[in-house]
Amino acid sequence: MSPPASRREEPAAQEGWGSFLRQLLILVLVVVGIRTFIVEPFTIPSASMVPTLQIGDFIAVTKYSYGYSRYSFPFSLPLFSGRIFGRLPERGDVVVFRYTQNPDVDYIKRTIGLPGDHIRLEHGRLFINDREVPREKVGPYALTDETGRLLSGTVYREFLPRPPGVWPHLIMQMTDEGPANNTQEYIVPPGCLFMMGDDRDDSADSRFQGGRESGSCAAPAGNDFLRGSNQDLGFVPEENLVGRARRVIFSINLTHPGWQFWYWPAEIRWNRTFMFIQ
Repeated sequence: MSPPASRREEPAAQEGWGSFLRQLLILVLVVVGIRTFIVEPFTIPSASMVPTLQIGDFIAVTKYSYGYSRYSFPFSLPLFSGRIFGRLPERGDVVVFRYTQNPDVDYIKRTIGLPGDHIRLEHGRLFINDREVPREKVGPYALTDETGRLLSGTVYREFLPRPPGVWPHLIMQMTDEGPANNTQEYIVPPGCLFMMGDDRDDSADSRFQGGRESGSCAAPAGNDFLRGSNQDLGFVPEENLVGRARRVIFSINLTHPGWQFWYWPAEIRWNRTFMFIQ
């Protein structure tokens, strides 16, 4: 007598679940591997990098650009110290890195100063190694930031020195005055970077040096650097680098609640899709 049909089908059902779980595990490993070693998506929540990056941009960040550290891995697993296959960003690169005061938080800024560089601002004009960085006026600009505050100013095209030539990119300046636009000289320590936002008056960046009194990237004692609070960014250690921002994959301006999906087509910034980040 042949066994009941349900018993004949049971091994096939078990094999089906086993195959599904194996394929699911492989898929998870592939996704984790891609996000860890090749490219990872990030979203832009603030206006500190306008006009280059907008609130609501979804960007692709290449993880291999500067090598790998513990911050390249999920949960920042402390598998090793320092960086492997490491190299410095080039001046002008837009970089994702871990916040110096809380490494669980991701920041994005533009690389302005490399180790040994002398950086200062005078009336909003940037000086690198005692040479003024040229800029040209583009026009007026206004936006509403993540808090609902209206920001208005002037967009300039700035030309950062970057061998063998220069690296043009856009910045926004609301004023040329104030302590953030008139600083003393910063000397970037070895193994550290000086990062700034393209929105020069609305960015918590390396100009602010409070709250870090020790470590290789701490501001030297006795220097009267601009200090906003005990949670300032300061100089950024190379180890904190996550990757280089390459392209805007997708961008949406959510002026309506997210559940009102019928507004989505009108709120997508189609002209920013797959846009190269300069």
